[in-house]
Amino acid sequence: MSQVHYELFVRRKVGAQWTLEIATENRAQALQTAEDVLEQKRAVAVRISKETLDPSTGEYKSIAIFTKGMVDGGKPKKEVEDRDPLCVQPADLYTAHARDRIGRLLEGWLARHKATPFELLHRPDLVEKLEASGTDLQHALQKIAIPEAEARGQTVHEVIRHFQGLVERAIGNLSKAFKKGTLPDLDKEGFAKAAERLVADPDRAFLLGAGVAASIAPGKNWSEKIARLLDLADAAPTEPRARAAAMAAIEQPLAEIIGSRAGMADLLDTTGEDLGVTLAAMTRLTGGSAVEALIRIEASVRNCMPELSGTARRLSQWLSGDDFPSVRKAIAERVVTELNGVRRLKPTDAEAEIEFLRALAMSLTAAAGRILQAEDIQAAFTTRSKTLLNGDFIDSLLGRDRSAYDEIKILIRLAENVMGAVNKRNAARWLNANISAMRFEKETRQGPESPVAKLSNLAGLQRQLTRSGLVREDYEPLCGKLGDVGALVEADTRLLTMLVRAPAPLPHRLQLLAKLAMGEAGPTGPVADKARVEALKLARDPSAREELKGSPQTMDLLKALVSQAA
Repeated sequence: MSQVHYELFVRRKVGAQWTLEIATENRAQALQTAEDVLEQKRAVAVRISKETLDPSTGEYKSIAIFTKGMVDGGKPKKEVEDRDPLCVQPADLYTAHARDRIGRLLEGWLARHKATPFELLHRPDLVEKLEASGTDLQHALQKIAIPEAEARGQTVHEVIRHFQGLVERAIGNLSKAFKKGTLPDLDKEGFAKAAERLVADPDRAFLLGAGVAASIAPGKNWSEKIARLLDLADAAPTEPRARAAAMAAIEQPLAEIIGSRAGMADLLDTTGEDLGVTLAAMTRLTGGSAVEALIRIEASVRNCMPELSGTARRLSQWLSGDDFPSVRKAIAERVVTELNGVRRLKPTDAEAEIEFLRALAMSLTAAAGRILQAEDIQAAFTTRSKTLLNGDFIDSLLGRDRSAYDEIKILIRLAENVMGAVNKRNAARWLNANISAMRFEKETRQGPESPVAKLSNLAGLQRQLTRSGLVREDYEPLCGKLGDVGALVEADTRLLTMLVRAPAPLPHRLQLLAKLAMGEAGPTGPVADKARVEALKLARDPSAREELKGSPQTMDLLKALVSQAA
């Protein structure tokens, strides 16, 4: 860590202890993560402290800079039976939970050295660098010891001494194995031979892990390390036991790299600002044949899904099979986390954000069960839909230069693509405000289009509303208001009166009246009711029978109209 960094502590539930969530040198990241944790209901309270290194003492001074939530929501519980036990043996540091904690405690140091917790635990050269760094290891022990000591009723010194001893033993074991030459050199021996040789060894996981860590060490970036891991996967043995051990050794560092933002961005060659492209690429990376088939048949999805190339394509082929389930899990967790967050998918293009969200929903649903469960997908998109209905996003979506008609069309598109009953209801409220506005009525009545075109546009909006996914109680009043605007347009121009008296052939007049009456050429409501009356009146005229005999199409429309009226 540098001279100054920020630590985020969270309280999981009322009465629980503060636990460290992340430590970072980026103040904005700490604040954003704190808001995300509360938004996603993963904690009831958060606290951020600014840690400043005192060069004279080598210790960090802590100042709380941000608190939110139920900070004083209860006294700490005395019971500790349900807590995970302290790591007591070096082997405990190699578990997935311990590696995750190591990754958070040493996030800055690992990022600077382009290494994962898995590599740190298996590479003697990295351990030497960490020991030589001075305060990084010491401060990591302090960060983990303070909440542990408070929770267990021990002194901080006791807990630090315990972890120091554990770390020293782990380092000693690694150094001893390196000096004895027991760590395999996969580049010389070959991965398959090494796995087959070590398959019966009780320490095979540690030894193969050390070989894998050494093999990927020359990689200059995350993408190169992933490529080296896939080279090892290609060279894995075919014998079942040896292959299982070999693939497990590859899967751990691969999942750690893929689970990090930096690793995923490097693999996919995407920028952190364009979250929509990143999530689309991640979905394609692990979606398999279901997503590829959807891309071929659905243009809207195809337009949003970036092409995978190089190492990403190789990894996608591996993930399409049954290998590396924890890697798919890491991607799924990242997708859910981002969808539940508040970051915009397309910060500069609100319309594109809706299209990307729709493409992601379709793709994840098509691959449901492989990436995420259907209920998790629905919950994530329901949460994401809330961000599309706040005032800032709506303002960005509508812009300043659109007509009232175009704004309503866009809002209907938005309503189609949000999920959750509450979100649908909120979308209906936005639509109601725009459709009821005097601006829409004025623009429609005074617009340059012909009366027929105006009524046709209103009918189109009604049809879109009925298909938008809104419940009947929400869309019917909106359709009624559109019908009322249509009645004003008709009254302004006396369209139906002119149509009835027009010198055009009777079949032509009846066809248009019938289409208006059935809501095809105009909105349902007063205009449709009046058109139905006029059409039936013309059709009953004895002189009309002869003219209608030569127009079966008109007769079919009249039959449909009578049937609808009945």
